[in-house]
Amino acid sequence: MTRPLEGLLVVALEQAVAAPTCTMRLADAGARVIKLERIEGDTARHYDRSVKGISAYFAWLNRGKESAALDLKSTDDLALAHALVAKADVFVQNLAPGASVRLGLGAKDLVARHPRLIALDIVGYRQSTPARGLRAYDMLVQAESGICSVTGTPEEAVKVGVSIADIGTGMNAHAAVLQALYERERTGRGKAIEIAMFDSMAEWMAVPFLHYEHQGRITPRTGLSHASIFPYHVADCVDGGVVIVVQSPAEWVRFCEGALGRPDLVADPRFADNPLRVENRDALAAIIQETFGPATRAAMIECLEAHQLAWAKVSDVRDMAAHPALTRMTATLASGETFDLPTSPLTAATTCARPPELGEHTAAIRAEVAAALAPAEA
Repeated sequence: MTRPLEGLLVVALEQAVAAPTCTMRLADAGARVIKLERIEGDTARHYDRSVKGISAYFAWLNRGKESAALDLKSTDDLALAHALVAKADVFVQNLAPGASVRLGLGAKDLVARHPRLIALDIVGYRQSTPARGLRAYDMLVQAESGICSVTGTPEEAVKVGVSIADIGTGMNAHAAVLQALYERERTGRGKAIEIAMFDSMAEWMAVPFLHYEHQGRITPRTGLSHASIFPYHVADCVDGGVVIVVQSPAEWVRFCEGALGRPDLVADPRFADNPLRVENRDALAAIIQETFGPATRAAMIECLEAHQLAWAKVSDVRDMAAHPALTRMTATLASGETFDLPTSPLTAATTCARPPELGEHTAAIRAEVAAALAPAEA
């Protein structure tokens, strides 16, 4: 079947996670993605050797791409990069601030030269702000944006355990590219786009931000408990915990009468609505624990199900790998070895392309560009 972005050429001067997340999605949708790597390779190639000798990050984020290893300090290799960009539909880069401009590959300059090009700069901080020069790695941006201040326990702030600043930025970049492609269909014009990691995380902090701006409230760290809704936490049973959640008045009634066997709590003024339940969470948590504590987790899950109440088990990666909801897609390496990935949420495919070897396509791409330029030179 034809995939939606077949026929599009994407050139990516990318490294690590944020930009590769964006271009992975474009490659999955059928775009040809040429990944320009340093001679020593993308930094993500060297994080570990978990997947048949390949870094887990690289194996995940670079499937279906072509790799050209170039030395952009070389006049010839930089000219090759410019030639590729000249025929591209999309150019994506996430070098350090200013680096792409020094190479003549800044988004605004490129679009001025190639009006149909969509040129995307992924940066740490919006370049119109005083923070534009700050270094931006995932955990640094999680920390600067306040994500860590609302994640963890009252005693300790922590980062989210996966690279959400990078991944969220890549998701936003992917959406921005698709919007720009759609706009180009109508106008015939490309555009320069800037997506900042800090902006991506700041938007995710919108609820704590609004609570602070309008109520002066600092969102606390509440561990495996929701800061703004209660009950929405882990209740400990005799053999493990279960996450419970009550979000509506009707659920509160079912929870009190059915799960707890305490219809009197429905009319208790301490728990009359969600803001009061949050305010009195310690007292309510102790009451809930009286019921859940002596019971098995299976018995309480059965009870919650019987009263149409939501629940979850706190899973680790072993549980996730065996979860009935997990679907997998398989990549086959050039060696014939295979590895599985979680299926992309945008597809039902059961197979995917493999990640490229470093510089695997350099010679072919050089020849392709030389052939394209030959008639003009003649």
